[in-house]
Amino acid sequence: MAIKYLESLDVKGKKVIIRVDFNVPIKNGVITDDTRIRAAIPTIKYVIDNGGKAILLSHLGRVKEEADKTKNTLAPIAVKLSEIIGKPVRFIPATRGSEVESAASSLAEGGIIMLENTRFEDFENGTAVKKESKCDKELGKYWASLGDLFVNDAFGTAHREAASNVGIALVLPSAAGFLLKKEIEFVGGVVENPVKPLVAILGGAKVSDKIGVIESLIDRADKIIIGGGMMFTFLKAMGKNIGKSLLEEDKLDLAKSLMQKAKDKNVELILPVDTIAAKEFKNDTAFRTVSVDDIADDELGLDIGEASIKLFTDKLKGAKTVVWNGPMGVFEMENFAKGTIGVCKAIAALEGATTIIGGGDSAAAAEQLGFADKFSHISTGGGASLEYLEGKVLPGIAILDK
Repeated sequence: MAIKYLESLDVKGKKVIIRVDFNVPIKNGVITDDTRIRAAIPTIKYVIDNGGKAILLSHLGRVKEEADKTKNTLAPIAVKLSEIIGKPVRFIPATRGSEVESAASSLAEGGIIMLENTRFEDFENGTAVKKESKCDKELGKYWASLGDLFVNDAFGTAHREAASNVGIALVLPSAAGFLLKKEIEFVGGVVENPVKPLVAILGGAKVSDKIGVIESLIDRADKIIIGGGMMFTFLKAMGKNIGKSLLEEDKLDLAKSLMQKAKDKNVELILPVDTIAAKEFKNDTAFRTVSVDDIADDELGLDIGEASIKLFTDKLKGAKTVVWNGPMGVFEMENFAKGTIGVCKAIAALEGATTIIGGGDSAAAAEQLGFADKFSHISTGGGASLEYLEGKVLPGIAILDK
């Protein structure tokens, strides 16, 4: 792809619209994780340090009713950004209109303004209109009219065709910011030209969420390790008793076909050999470690066991590229987080390998465990990284390939 990057733009004296991804968790008005805000700092600083004028656009949550506009305002994010970047960030409580236009036209070199949540354009006059989410071209043209250049740095929405990414890029000279560049190099690199051996570790609840990724990786990976709730559909497909464990019965034939496809392509598909089993889905219930051949009818598996952690750790040895997406168990419950922790530690300890986390719960695990700096790259977009790994075209990136 012949994508232009931020460094190729002359931003001096220019109004630069930057699409950032500030879709961060907020509880009682307090930002509980500012990772995505910090990830956008290099791009914003580059623009303002080189004499540009930064106009920031982002969405936050979904806006399906009027009450969502109160709940999902970007006002507290502007305050947090100002603290982090050490410069004033003027918040404009609107997405269109005279206040927005005046703020953009009067913006000084090195200045920063942030418009209100772009998804406020999805609901007006008591009706869902989806102008942002459905890429209303007139809205894209309007936002484009506020600036001279456009920089997309929001990988988390790159798999969506929205007015604030594709709509603006249709009008203005555009480029990818530093964060988007990293995502293209690391996550895109797994798809386009991975350094071998490539080992993929996939977890999470459902096979159906990862079908496309598994099929794509069978064509690229040397080993695929399966954990999480999705492992039980594969185990059942092998004829094992899984008790009350999570099962997608309509995906049993698919699981069989994926295992056969991997075998045909000489890709090692590795499943857990033991599980942490309990009779109830709650943290404080009694549990035991049991072989995957010995799960009782009244038990459900909630994590992988120590033997599986060791097996997975051994299978990672010698890997040059590792991509991990999805927890190994019910990570939010302390008693069933050990598998995810073990895999995280095993990947973090690898030397000489490019290690990538595809966002979501895996990224949260690495952050919580203090291993974030041990990985080559942690993606900021769970859904986008999954579609990218599937080999799908991401509209927010494809539009920059001019």
